[in-house]
Amino acid sequence: MFSKIPLHEIKFVLLDMDGTLLDKYFDDYFWEHLVPEKYAEKNDITFGKAKECLFKKYKHHEGTLNWTDIDFWSRELNLDIPALKEQIRHMIEVHPHVEDFLKMLRRHKKKVFLVTNAHYKVLALKFKKTEIGKYFDDTITSCEMGYPKEMIEFWEKAEKRLGFDKEKTLFIDDTEEILRTAREFGIKYILYKAKASSKIKPKLSKDFLHIFDFRELME
Repeated sequence: MFSKIPLHEIKFVLLDMDGTLLDKYFDDYFWEHLVPEKYAEKNDITFGKAKECLFKKYKHHEGTLNWTDIDFWSRELNLDIPALKEQIRHMIEVHPHVEDFLKMLRRHKKKVFLVTNAHYKVLALKFKKTEIGKYFDDTITSCEMGYPKEMIEFWEKAEKRLGFDKEKTLFIDDTEEILRTAREFGIKYILYKAKASSKIKPKLSKDFLHIFDFRELME
């Protein structure tokens, strides 16, 4: 059934959200265009200067809990980040064939969990817009775990909370660093989602099996 993964051996499926299930174009546009635009207006500087300043800040907090904490960024940038996300919610899109894949997992009685670094407010916004929340047995965020997915502690706490068996688990994500941590933790089946954004050329991985589209995992 799976061309790359033996579905019959898998009981638990862990899925990332942004870039994996949802088109990352929304997030890229938000942080690389809308936020710099509003930051430039707020601080009376050029868009280019705002971008330069913000990208330094982003880089500094990348891979930490602050990185996806929109309340932190609201304070840090003196902008209402949740309100700005709401402004462009129409741009939130599910990747092709994601719902078909999720329905297939339900048919095969797999335990399906969303594991995301996204802030719970962003999760609520995206679930409301896409309605994919109904397909998951449970959802955990890095906020709840107290660690981002890039850290082994996230996975230790996630295993206790979700009760998955590492030997019978498939994890799919679009960030290689996170996949490396999950592999180090001992999750047996790992797939890299190479096409995170509909607007950017897919980036292949040297370290992981990859898919471009969830159709590749369908019967």
